[in-house]
Amino acid sequence: MKLLVVGHDAVTELLTLKACMPVMRETLISVSRGDGHQPLRSKVAPPGLDGFLGLMPGYIGGAVPALGIKMLGIYHGNSAIGKDSHQGVVMLLDPATGEPQAIVNATAITSVRTAAVSAVATDVLARSDATILAVIGTGFQAQWHVRAIAEVRPLTHVRLTGRDAARGREVAARLSEEVSVPVEFVADPAQALADATIVVTATTSSTPVLERAWLAPGAHVNAVGACLPAARELDTATVAGARFVVDRRESALAESGDYLFAAAETGLGPDHIAAELGEILDTTAPGRADSDELTVFESLGLAVQDLAAAQYVCAMARASGRGAVVEF
Repeated sequence: MKLLVVGHDAVTELLTLKACMPVMRETLISVSRGDGHQPLRSKVAPPGLDGFLGLMPGYIGGAVPALGIKMLGIYHGNSAIGKDSHQGVVMLLDPATGEPQAIVNATAITSVRTAAVSAVATDVLARSDATILAVIGTGFQAQWHVRAIAEVRPLTHVRLTGRDAARGREVAARLSEEVSVPVEFVADPAQALADATIVVTATTSSTPVLERAWLAPGAHVNAVGACLPAARELDTATVAGARFVVDRRESALAESGDYLFAAAETGLGPDHIAAELGEILDTTAPGRADSDELTVFESLGLAVQDLAAAQYVCAMARASGRGAVVEF
């Protein structure tokens, strides 16, 4: 048996944002058409650990089917030591035989595909004239979102806000050079969001970091940081007042703290979920209604997104001779 191993640097080089976005677009459409399968993610949290293990198996069909599992150690304290909070691997199996085919670095996969999905959502849900981006968070995922959204909108200004001002200023300076757009750190989140028409929440907070009163008319919000029922980034007014779009209904109803807290506090039902993003991309559901509508994309992250991205990486790695092949 031969196993392809693709590390972090090779994944980042092979899975560019421009390459990842169409892969994610097709994967989201496939999910909404029912051409795939994935159970809800499993969480293993042994007492005494500062993090937990997340297990995300799945299968996606189509022209290039993918079967496998993503295994992540999620340690939010990693940012203090300069590491991503998500550490792990994606393992691909042969859909025909079940034999292991590849192991791919999941940290890089997660960073790129999450930002790529938000860029796809922004492209179809944000106002066409949206040029100001505000990001709550300064970590790896926040940085990838600046890069990704700069691919789909001609940004004129970016504001970062977060708890660590020194880190925020350093990240802002680096991103300004990278994306050729003025990026600044603003300590006050309300000020950072004041006239932003694209907003990203990419934090590890379990309590709201965004308030409806801070949002400009017609803003679009990508909520990506809270992926557990007990964690939320958005206040109830934001969720209740928005056209609320998700990556997958079943996942949102079971795992989205942003939705579950708002539903408990206001009595929202499942019909508050306006659409899956894949349905909007597939033109079976409408997107933004008008320029003043508040839209929210609740991104929990799907195993099939990781599998599709890993499958693309492996195809590129084999074609270019990247990665290592191990026999066992």
